[in-house]
Amino acid sequence: MKKNNIIAFSLIALIFAVFYWYNARMFKEQQQEQVRLDSIARVEQQKWAEEVALQALNDSLLARQISYNQDIRFTPTPTSVYGNNWLDQASQQEEHFFVLENELIKVQFSNKGAKPYSVLIKKYQTYGGEDLVLFDGPQNDLSLQFYANQQLNTAQFYFSPVLPQSNSGLHMRLYVDSLAYIEYAYTLPDNSYTLDLDIRFVGMQSLFARSSNQIDMRWSIDIPRMEKGYDNERNYSTIAYKYPHNDKVENLGLRKTDGSSEFLRTKLEWVAFQQQFFSAVLVAEQSFSSGDLEFRFYRADDPSQLLMNCSANLQLTLEPSASEPLRFFFYFGPNHYNTLKSYGRSFEGIVPMGGRLIGWINKGFIIPIFNFLSRYVGNYGLIILILTILIKVVLYYPSHKSYLSTAKMRVLKPEVDKINAKYPKKEDAMKKQQEVMALYKKTGVSMFGGCLPMLFQFPILFAMFRFFPTSFELRQQGFLWASDLSSYDSILDLPFNIPFYGDHVSLFALLMGLSMYFYAKMNQDQMNTGAQQMPGMSGMMLYFMPLMMLVFCNNFSSGLSYYYMLSNVITIGQTWVIRKYFVDDKKILAQLQARAAAPQANKPKSKFQQRLDEAYKIQQQRQEQQKKRK
Repeated sequence: MKKNNIIAFSLIALIFAVFYWYNARMFKEQQQEQVRLDSIARVEQQKWAEEVALQALNDSLLARQISYNQDIRFTPTPTSVYGNNWLDQASQQEEHFFVLENELIKVQFSNKGAKPYSVLIKKYQTYGGEDLVLFDGPQNDLSLQFYANQQLNTAQFYFSPVLPQSNSGLHMRLYVDSLAYIEYAYTLPDNSYTLDLDIRFVGMQSLFARSSNQIDMRWSIDIPRMEKGYDNERNYSTIAYKYPHNDKVENLGLRKTDGSSEFLRTKLEWVAFQQQFFSAVLVAEQSFSSGDLEFRFYRADDPSQLLMNCSANLQLTLEPSASEPLRFFFYFGPNHYNTLKSYGRSFEGIVPMGGRLIGWINKGFIIPIFNFLSRYVGNYGLIILILTILIKVVLYYPSHKSYLSTAKMRVLKPEVDKINAKYPKKEDAMKKQQEVMALYKKTGVSMFGGCLPMLFQFPILFAMFRFFPTSFELRQQGFLWASDLSSYDSILDLPFNIPFYGDHVSLFALLMGLSMYFYAKMNQDQMNTGAQQMPGMSGMMLYFMPLMMLVFCNNFSSGLSYYYMLSNVITIGQTWVIRKYFVDDKKILAQLQARAAAPQANKPKSKFQQRLDEAYKIQQQRQEQQKKRK
């Protein structure tokens, strides 16, 4: 080996040795500093506990003095349950509450389990005008279950606050022994819907089982009813979740009558308990290793006015030698698309916008226009009207092409009738179809010209179906007789319930059904193109579809019914204008006849025509074979 190589390797080895020595020294100093801080904290905690005990003793003596002649019974100190004086004391304390709040939310905590006890979302109210409380009460749970020389559940213990407490931060500890404790550190940032939580296990590494480093976290809350219409609120409430390194948000399903559950064996980045317009989300920075999710709905006549119970049993992996805390944060806030998106965790996927195409239309077209209009127009009924007009302007060209193509087929109906009369027998159906196709080709009419342009409108119709019921902007926004465009409107409350229809009459749904009927009636003559229809198809389009949509939309978002009604009315007016001023049947017929009389270029047949010719040849061969057999 060359001398230069020996020197280089020696220097590298020396650098590694110095680096290792320096790191070891720094780690030892950090450990000593941590021991010092923990010792100070324990002294402060013991001092605080003594002060609390002294105050309790004074209160007890005062009560004994006042009630000297009364029969006072004191509960004797229970025997040790956990075999640990620290844990025994922590299980026999009294419940106390602490509050953190900012401009957007107010969170109340209980020292029992160190859990969020209730959450108030400011600036919003329930449909009944009450404060919007996302959850409240002792039945809500956030607890850890693990083995540390014995099975422990933090929900059974009263944590002690670490003084001093600030307006934006709260620290609570559960001492397992004099040198080991669990600390919950809550922090509420200013002007945010998020609540940070760091959980530290200090001095507990020796208590954990070496064979298992799994910790179970249970999170469960009861979400009350907040909106108008139990069915509509229930249909858009579920549990959503997201996998790490994947932007797609999954859920346990919408429109579940009773609820749903699922055990997920893969890692989860976050879990959301999702009501129609508000959500509680728990995010794990290190991800959950698996999770058992379940939600169940309360009955509509539940006296406590609760909507649903959501629970998640989540698993965490704790490194025995790790000194870093387990980091989490909560989101307690509205399902407002832009607000959710601002947190950069794909929270906006909670809002059910539809699949790829439908979701793209909503996110890239409908929402930006809706937000732009809301800056300048204060009434959301007028915003929906303007949005409908803009959509109709965008779709005018395919609508005009569709009407023009249908008009061409209509003026050719006499020629098609002649072909039908020429081939009345069923066995000549293929030949009849060939001649009709030849007629259309000669005159330049596309058989699908009236259908294909209309297909552009269906994605937008479905996008509206997704957008309006979940649009946070429409929540509690009134227009005309509708008090809330996100829920149904009612002009008459019925004393009974009609199956599938409900116990009220929605005027917007009724007007929407009537507009569908008149549009179908208007198009009956236009659609008489000579093409064969299934028996009863005309009656179904004229009567059944409007009636079905009336029943369907009676309990739905009045904003959606209002949009469909506007769309139908504008389409009726648009069709009348096109038919009266832009389409002349006589002129169209003259153009088609001139095209048919002109010399035809030898254009290649379409694939549909080729398949039709092949099918006709096969049919002819079969008929000839049958004749020979006879």
